[in-house]
Amino acid sequence: MGKAGKALKQVLATYDINQNQLAVIMQTGRSNVHRWINEITDPTADVVLEIRNGLDKINPNAAKDFISLYLGDSAEED
Repeated sequence: MGKAGKALKQVLATYDINQNQLAVIMQTGRSNVHRWINEITDPTADVVLEIRNGLDKINPNAAKDFISLYLGDSAEED
């Protein structure tokens, strides 16, 4: 458990994005973001796409890095 959470935590720190910013953009509770980055719960595949879309609105590079980290080396081969 937690691959998406680890990727999200790293991206938020790297791009200085706080949990509340992402939660507001995604129209979800900050507690959901907190649970993901602390690996309490895993986001579903649909939510992973929503996270990417939310990050893209804040910083497109953060969204790209999130997907690369989440998918691993296979995303970097493109």
